[in-house]
Amino acid sequence: MKILVLNSGSSSLKYQLIDSDTEQVLAKGIAERIGIADGGKIKHEAASKGKVEVEVDMPNHQNALDYIFALLTDPANGAIRSIEEISAVGHRVVHGGEKFADSIRVDEETINEIDKISSLAPLHNPSNLKGIRACMRLMPGVPQVAVFDTAFHATMPNYAYIYALPYKYYTHYGVRRYGFHGTSHRFVTRQAQKMLQEMGFDPDATKIITCHLGNGCSMAAVKGGKVVDTSMGMTPAEGLVMGTRAGDLDPAILIHLSRELGASIDDIDNIINKKSGLLGITGVSSDMRDVENAAAEGNQRADLALSIFCYRIKKYIGAYAAAMGGLDAIIFTGGIGENSRAVRQRVCRDMEFLGIELDEEKNDTLRGKADISKPSGKVKILLVPTNEELMIARETSHVVEAAD
Repeated sequence: MKILVLNSGSSSLKYQLIDSDTEQVLAKGIAERIGIADGGKIKHEAASKGKVEVEVDMPNHQNALDYIFALLTDPANGAIRSIEEISAVGHRVVHGGEKFADSIRVDEETINEIDKISSLAPLHNPSNLKGIRACMRLMPGVPQVAVFDTAFHATMPNYAYIYALPYKYYTHYGVRRYGFHGTSHRFVTRQAQKMLQEMGFDPDATKIITCHLGNGCSMAAVKGGKVVDTSMGMTPAEGLVMGTRAGDLDPAILIHLSRELGASIDDIDNIINKKSGLLGITGVSSDMRDVENAAAEGNQRADLALSIFCYRIKKYIGAYAAAMGGLDAIIFTGGIGENSRAVRQRVCRDMEFLGIELDEEKNDTLRGKADISKPSGKVKILLVPTNEELMIARETSHVVEAAD
């Protein structure tokens, strides 16, 4: 089965064509500057055929998909002869609210429900729906499946997701912890469970902490394959320090800043989501590679940012180990988690009391899927590269096959 995986943004459309039988990526790319007057382009790559870049005007997502389909079926640069070879389309949808705890085949009712909860993710869900609607128009009869970033976290108990605010804000306005990056957390959890089973662990009883560390960062406590807590909240602004997001902070700070700066709600939103995090502390960059380089050159604010970033992760590890009543493994994934030796080293430093013992040589040399803990460590420290597109393809295949 050939599955097209789509991630629709407000002005972009990422895609991968995946053979679900072999899990090979047949083609992938991104359409950029959709709906913008000029500068539109598609970067496309097909297996064994190299890369191409095409400059095109794309007034809307349907136009973008027309061009993408043309590239996918192009004899010189494509991967299939006809769009009819695509058996299903899997769509990344950021927010499923409480309505969607699993991936689901899309129909008009599903679209209406996703639209209703768009207030919880106003920057993402409407854009995700653009891709879904465009595909339904261009590919009538082809199954469309929505895969939600929030779904993997739907197993959290109410005492983990309810905020200590007037309860009516939860019942009337949906104010609660939802969590994000769920597709990534699900993928690396499943990979880690297989690795741990080979080491003698019972995969259905494992206590795992997943650390998705990139420009956006989140952690999850996963007990027996089910999430019991996660660091992001009602929005992705809560939790860890990120590239430009502040993460956890005293909410009264926002009231104070609003008064002192004469700042509007939009100004405050911009501060906590786009001007804070690594960028806000360092004044240098939101990219961890730049921060690490600056710290190595003696930049004290960069070193401080690195310390704050790792300290926050360390605190969550302790909290989640307590919440689960133990710990079997820590997973590092995402651009920072998979590639930053310094972050992993700082996070695991002085954690032997929890059974966390990092093998420095393995940490420095191993890449890809690997165990970088010492043999004497009770807690396994695992590198697990994430693959959200493949997880979406798997979920899509599962939904379609279950319906047949």
